[in-house]
Amino acid sequence: MPKKDDYYHSILIVSSSRGFEQAVKKTIRGFATVDVKKSAAGARRCILERYYDLVAIKAPLPDETGEDFAIDVTEKCSASVLLVVPADAFKNALDRVTDHGVLVIPNPAPRGRTETALRYLYAVQDRMHALEKKRQAAEEKMEEMRIVNKAKFFLMESRHMTENEAHRLIGKQAMDNGISRRRAARRILEDA
Repeated sequence: MPKKDDYYHSILIVSSSRGFEQAVKKTIRGFATVDVKKSAAGARRCILERYYDLVAIKAPLPDETGEDFAIDVTEKCSASVLLVVPADAFKNALDRVTDHGVLVIPNPAPRGRTETALRYLYAVQDRMHALEKKRQAAEEKMEEMRIVNKAKFFLMESRHMTENEAHRLIGKQAMDNGISRRRAARRILEDA
């Protein structure tokens, strides 16, 4: 499965309408990747091949209504999804896809509504990216603490050091060798 970092700030536009495609492209200037597919089948292949921050769908599609595809996207990846449906299908689409996290707007929509919806979903994705980075940093810190503690316990048992002595030894080796405490702890464990 593709990683988020590979395709940061990317969008998949799924629509058979050239006007919708151009309106979305005008709104999302600055995205690294902008892919356009005319059908749900082609878009499903894209979702398997790369990560997208946003998926904008204008229903109906030539091969389906677009609702099933919108739900599939939310189940298979963490992209924010916008579904634009004909006004007469809005209520049914809203009832069906909202609980899956899909933002639905009617077509025709009041002027600027699509742009506002895309900007909102983009902001949601930015917040999700920031939270993911914090989570990864916390995981790395926990892993470092686990390895350093393991090395400290090893030193305490094998060399009969106190915890403070073991802690200082790991810190000293890290500074003397210009490496992280994690790497110094790993070296101690590997040399054991």
